[in-house]
Amino acid sequence: MGPVTLAGDTTRQSLERLPVGGIVYNTANLTDEEQAVNLLDNVQRMTKLPLLLTLDEEGGRVSRLRGLGVNTLNAMLSYKDQGTERARANGKSIAESIRAFGFNMDLAPVADIWSNPDNTVIGDRAYSDDFAQGAELVAAAVEGFHAGGVACVLKHFPGHGDTLADSHNGAAAVTKTLDELREAELLPFKAGIEAGADAVMIGHLTVPAVSGAPALFSYELVTGLLREELGFQGVVMTDALEMKAVSDYYSVREAAVKAVQAGCDILLGPGDPDSAAAALVQAVEIGQMSEERINESVLRILTLKERWGIL
Repeated sequence: MGPVTLAGDTTRQSLERLPVGGIVYNTANLTDEEQAVNLLDNVQRMTKLPLLLTLDEEGGRVSRLRGLGVNTLNAMLSYKDQGTERARANGKSIAESIRAFGFNMDLAPVADIWSNPDNTVIGDRAYSDDFAQGAELVAAAVEGFHAGGVACVLKHFPGHGDTLADSHNGAAAVTKTLDELREAELLPFKAGIEAGADAVMIGHLTVPAVSGAPALFSYELVTGLLREELGFQGVVMTDALEMKAVSDYYSVREAAVKAVQAGCDILLGPGDPDSAAAALVQAVEIGQMSEERINESVLRILTLKERWGIL
């Protein structure tokens, strides 16, 4: 969502033209408590099917509500030695805070582990710098988010904590074998999935040992590893498609089709949503993908909404 602070005629017309499944909000959309509540309430009233309303509220340096006078948490890493009860309480606290404004999903918890001290994009956003400890804390956080009344999203699969590059600015690679990932990076994701996480966000990461394509375009990683091996049946979303790791190399149309072909259900933040939607329609019409593949994703999204009473 761009820097929109009111849900008026322009928003209504946009939703009528392109009935998206949800909206992600940023700091620029949220100016004060009353405005934020009205914004989310009004936009929800404009749709035939209620929306997933979400944001990045992790605590620490990634907090969209800090400017609204909300008492946000410190960086998650600072709580790592306080145990699973603290991780669970933190998740519940964040969930209750965002739910009060009308949000029904949080793009959290971060399931990446800060295993590379030179990694700055994750750093203290992680719950731990130890994989086993992180798995326990992430699972507890998922329980906390649910106790607080919102759906939650594990990110950034298959693990962004050991990369050097920041995928906001360019391509990033994970230089591990699949077996090494199973023994380390995948542990928090597996634990979070077993705890009932609603969605998993795919990072803009390349894992050369598995696939030459970025993870969100890799059938081997999204469908083969996440869905089939780890058994995840929930919603899979991309990281924001406007990030340079994707936008510098792929058009909006290419990214949309490749992500859905790989097994992703939600395209997060495409620079041109109309083009992304048109590309998927065309892909079905020319036999590049089946209508059944689209329906699979729609069913997963509707199931998530039904589970949380959003419908």
